[in-house]
Amino acid sequence: MSSNKEEMVNLQSLDSPKNGKGDPESSPVNASSEEDYNPHMHRQLAHATTNAETLVHLLKGSLGTGIMAMPQAFFNAGLISGTINTILIGVLCTYCLHVLVRSQYELCKRKRVPVLTYPESMKMALEVGPTCFRRFAPAAPIIIDVFMIVYQLGICCVYIVFVANNIKQICDAYMPELDIKLHMCILFLPLIGINCIRNLKLLAPFSTFANVITFVGMALILVYVLQDMKPVSELDMVGYLRNFPLFFGTTLFALEAVGVIIALENNMKTPASFGGYFGVLNIGMSVIIVLYVLMGALGYMRYGGDSKDSITLNLPQDEIMSQVVKVIFAIAIFISYGLQCYVPVELIWNTYIKKRVEGSEYKLVYEYILRVALVLATFILAIAIPRLSLFISLFGALCLSAMGIAFPAIMELCVAWPDKFGPYKWLLIKDVLLILFGLIGLVAGTYTSLVDIVKSFM
Repeated sequence: MSSNKEEMVNLQSLDSPKNGKGDPESSPVNASSEEDYNPHMHRQLAHATTNAETLVHLLKGSLGTGIMAMPQAFFNAGLISGTINTILIGVLCTYCLHVLVRSQYELCKRKRVPVLTYPESMKMALEVGPTCFRRFAPAAPIIIDVFMIVYQLGICCVYIVFVANNIKQICDAYMPELDIKLHMCILFLPLIGINCIRNLKLLAPFSTFANVITFVGMALILVYVLQDMKPVSELDMVGYLRNFPLFFGTTLFALEAVGVIIALENNMKTPASFGGYFGVLNIGMSVIIVLYVLMGALGYMRYGGDSKDSITLNLPQDEIMSQVVKVIFAIAIFISYGLQCYVPVELIWNTYIKKRVEGSEYKLVYEYILRVALVLATFILAIAIPRLSLFISLFGALCLSAMGIAFPAIMELCVAWPDKFGPYKWLLIKDVLLILFGLIGLVAGTYTSLVDIVKSFM
């Protein structure tokens, strides 16, 4: 489930080329010896992962709330359109991740450092790219950090809404109905408590537990989904064009895992095995795409136009097994909240605050204030917009269209500048098209989600 995703995102976001790995700012570009330097051979990892462990992390990291929203995504796109486009988006995401990993590897060779974070890589790429891009290099790390923080906090908002909705359905079966916002308020203090755990290792056992029960819950969901499916004739094969940006944002949110991918590759014992036609990335993403297509198609065939923001909300309210499923996912996602919020806390604290309060006797107090403030921010946003599907679509389109599609293409374009674009400058043309596609997805998906959010208040 997504707990491993958060741990790996933390590694990517916060680890820099230290511990004897070199300083990217002080390492000069040495073109003559560039080909002699292999970054993979210079990595010093205390706990490197094997290929099998990396594959497991990749699979677990992509099975979060996004897959639960796929039936409604298929409702927005239609059965055939949803199937085809989920595969196409999955292939596109996988390709862009390859582009990002290759570009970072090339930059590591040029700078002669073993590993680079995403913000560092983008800054260095812009510095060697077209002149018009170079002015943005100093701001690149901040831009990447902002997108990462917004995305991670967006996931936290999704988690609050998800947990509250599932708890509400369980409680409504045994007591008078309460407003969803009251259930969110009940969660507020527990969320602060789990986010105030400063040591990630203390959360690791809970993370493992969450992963195990998540797979159990998914198996139980399939028991319901495979019963009484609707005739195909009652389903839309192709959805309305107006709803496609919602499908795009939801699917991108579910499939794209840019932070996980970089962290996994950076922490592998044999990183050369990550890429390639039969590498860890392609194998893992192939399995993930199949799972998402199956959950989306089967869920839509079971519930049709009644598909809700999360498939767990379609399960019967008065059956013990369905209540067990909802309890399972509520617990798993609640645990994952602490891990998800750990990433922006550490990113904001280490990058922007810690150095300013280093000598203060209230340093620990400031850190806890930050932790509580971030929980409060996600809580207020979740209270204001308690629509799970719109949250998922909004943050998928807003953040991942940029981080997962447009930015990798920009990085590759800069790395290939000025004369490594291949015959007929096909690489330049391809990257420009990817940048345009990412920007269109960002604008259209964000606009459609915001419009529907506004309409939800009317």
